[in-house]
Amino acid sequence: MKTISLKIEDSIFIETEQILANVQMSRNRYINLAIEHYNKLQKRKLLAQKLKDESDLVKVDSMNVLEEFESIENTVLIQNTNKN
Repeated sequence: MKTISLKIEDSIFIETEQILANVQMSRNRYINLAIEHYNKLQKRKLLAQKLKDESDLVKVDSMNVLEEFESIENTVLIQNTNKN
């Protein structure tokens, strides 16, 4: 386990102490859980951004493929119409 020193805004410290007075948890455990929760939140945000970026990269290719399929479909429809 690592030891760190941090500065906490007075209002956050007071609020935390008020909460800790009502729950059976050490300040250290509470802060560890808070950091763990925040890390999970940030990982989800990073993953969401990565997925968005990846989606944006393939969006143009997907549209091109769709246009090609539509063109092929239209060509087939025209050919079938001309045969009749």
